[in-house]
Amino acid sequence: MPVPCAKLSCAVLVELGNGGPSLRRAPPDAAPAAAGRQKERTLEKPKKSLRRKGDAVTIDEVAALASVSPMTVSRVVNGQGKVRDSTRERVMRAVKELGYTPNLAASSLAAAQHTRIALIYTNPSSAYLRELLVGALRGAARTAAQLMIDSWDTYNAEAQRNAARELGKSVAGAILPPPLCESKAVVSELVAAGIPVVAIASGRFSQEISCVRIDDFRASQEITAHLISLGHTRIGYIKGHPNQTASARRYEGFQAAHAQAGLEADNALVQQGYFTYRSGLEAAEKLLSHKKPPTAIFASNDDMAAAVVSVAHRRGLDVPRDLSVVGFDDTSAATTVWPELTTIHQPIASMADSAIDILLRSIRRKDKSTRVVVDHVIAHQLVTRDSVAPPAPPKGTRET
Repeated sequence: MPVPCAKLSCAVLVELGNGGPSLRRAPPDAAPAAAGRQKERTLEKPKKSLRRKGDAVTIDEVAALASVSPMTVSRVVNGQGKVRDSTRERVMRAVKELGYTPNLAASSLAAAQHTRIALIYTNPSSAYLRELLVGALRGAARTAAQLMIDSWDTYNAEAQRNAARELGKSVAGAILPPPLCESKAVVSELVAAGIPVVAIASGRFSQEISCVRIDDFRASQEITAHLISLGHTRIGYIKGHPNQTASARRYEGFQAAHAQAGLEADNALVQQGYFTYRSGLEAAEKLLSHKKPPTAIFASNDDMAAAVVSVAHRRGLDVPRDLSVVGFDDTSAATTVWPELTTIHQPIASMADSAIDILLRSIRRKDKSTRVVVDHVIAHQLVTRDSVAPPAPPKGTRET
C-alpha cells in the first residue's frame, strides 16, 4: 500500500513491493516544469497599484502591476529560469516603482518546494538502503525539497542510459550511490542535461560530479591495523564488488596496513566478494577450508562479515575465540548477528543528508556558466564489539 510522506514535507510516495521500496511519482502539478509552463499575461498597459501607505509590498502586487504571473516575478527577482528581456524589464520597473523587497526566508522555502531532486539506486543491501533512505528523506524534510526515489535494479546498461536521459528532463538534480555514481553512461547523460549530480560513498572523487564519502583507504588500513595489534598475522580478506572504486580502496588499505607492520598479505587468503551475503558465504567457505586457515577475516562490508560468522558457527568455530571477524559500514547487519561485529562506521544517513544540501546549493547557484563540484570527506569511526580477540594459541601449546 502506498505510504504518502506528508509529514516529511516532500513529494514522495514510497511503495513497498517484492523489489523493495519504489517510488510513485508526485502528481504533475507538483513538478517544477508545470510551474514553468504558466503563460505570461500580456495587457496593453500596466495596472496602477492601489495600496495603503506603509503596507509591505507583495509579489502579487508586483505581478499585477507588471501584468505577469507571480511565478514570473519570482524567476526574475531570483535570476532563475528563462524570461524574455522585455518581460524582465517590465517586472524590474514594477519592482522599482513599488519598492518591492523580497522576503528571503520565504523565497528560499518556496524555491525548495519547487525543487525536485532524485535519488536513484540499484542493488544495494537492505541494511545499506535503509540508512540511505533515512538520510535522504530527513534532508528532504528539512529543506522542504521534493524527493523522487526510484530503483533501476532491472535495467541493463542501455536502459540505464535512456533512463538517465529522461531523468535529466524532469528533475533539477540527482543523488547517486554506487554503482550508478560510477557508471560513465549514467553520469555523462545527467551531466549533458546540465543538472548537478552528487555521488554518495564512491571510493574516489570525480571531476564531473560532487561527492560525499569517507576515506575508504584510511578506514580499511585502521581496522586491519587493529587486527594486527591483537596479534593476527594470517588475516583473510573478502573483496567488495570489482566494479566499485570503494572496493579497490579498501583492499589497498588492507595491504598498506600489512606493509606498515612489516608483514606481507597472503594472496591465498584473499577471496572475491560482491557486497552480498551469499557471496560472503561462498568466500568464507573457501577461506576456512584452507589447509592453514586465517585466524581473522576482514569482510569489506557488514553483510559479507555476517555471512562469515554464520559459516564459522556452522563449522563449530567460536567467534572470536577461534576466528575474529570484522566488517565495514556499521549498518544494522553489524548488530543483528551474534557476536556483534567490530566494523567501520560509515555514516550513510548523514552522508545522504549532506548530499541533499550540496545538491540544493548547486541548483541555486546564480552563476550557471561554470560547473562547481564538491568533494566532501566525512570522518569514519572504528567501532569495536565482541567479534574480535587475540588469536588462539597453536594447538598443543598452553596459554600462559
